[in-house]
Amino acid sequence: MLFRKTLFAVMIIMLWPGGRAFATGQKKSQKSPPDPITQALASGVDKIPGQNGNEQPPALQRRNPRYQVEAGDVISLDFPFTSNFNQTVTVNPDGYIALQGVGDIHVQGQTVPQIQSDVKEAYGKILRDPEVSVTLKQFVSPYFLALGQVHKPGKYDMRGYTTVAEAIAMAGGFTPQAKHSDVLLFHRVSDNWLSARKVNLKHMLYSGNLSEDMRLYPGDMIYVPQNTISKLKPFLPLPALSYYIR
Repeated sequence: MLFRKTLFAVMIIMLWPGGRAFATGQKKSQKSPPDPITQALASGVDKIPGQNGNEQPPALQRRNPRYQVEAGDVISLDFPFTSNFNQTVTVNPDGYIALQGVGDIHVQGQTVPQIQSDVKEAYGKILRDPEVSVTLKQFVSPYFLALGQVHKPGKYDMRGYTTVAEAIAMAGGFTPQAKHSDVLLFHRVSDNWLSARKVNLKHMLYSGNLSEDMRLYPGDMIYVPQNTISKLKPFLPLPALSYYIR
């Protein structure tokens, strides 16, 4: 008798709306968390965290950031009152420059004013109130990457204002297998974060709205995916093909 009462009470709880929600809530809680990269590409503009997913969102970017020195750049140091320390140095692959008389300092990722401050501090050990002028003589040319379904995928120099459509034209244009409506634009905003955008060039060309053509920045990557039809086998029965072209 006690078993029947217990079973009856359990059935009432399960049939009651609150109990049903509790049961479904348990099922929902077992679902795996969504993939952050899939969410980013689906939403159009988002941030993609690193592998562990614990990174904090990147800080706001400056509107007109100064150029940051990279490996291979050439820097000129001029001392107006102690010309014997004048020198021209190249940033090593590890980001350091060798300074005459004071050793090495790390400059990769720094702007020219920051480097000037560090050089003054370094020479302050052997000179009294040193005055130095830092000039960037040569620098690595800005570039972008065009990958996927373009005729000439690769790395291209960026000369002035460049848009996604112009970059694809520089890469030889779309291949017949390209998906024009889902061009992906990746832009690095910090060491561990990217912004991902979908660019619908097909809609832009049909609508004539060139404001949708996004600007590229140095280091950006464009990826053109393959369209659905080109992923099919070379030979298909006609009824199967009609599903994709209707």
